[in-house]
Amino acid sequence: MHSAEHAFTGWYKSSYSGANQGECLEVARGYPTVPVRDSKAPSGPALVFSADGWSSFVAAVKDGCITA
Repeated sequence: MHSAEHAFTGWYKSSYSGANQGECLEVARGYPTVPVRDSKAPSGPALVFSADGWSSFVAAVKDGCITA
């Protein structure tokens, strides 16, 4: 994990996230890895995925293999 506030910039929230939904992830653009953080805790830690790992995670969510 990395300190999200200081290590990465360029965070964005998915266009699928509604304005009133509190359970959102943000991803930082422009890195060879994929930094991900909780939008409710922007100064908290970030998980850093490999590009392949992030693609696999997103595919598993879309397939319903991972649920909240």
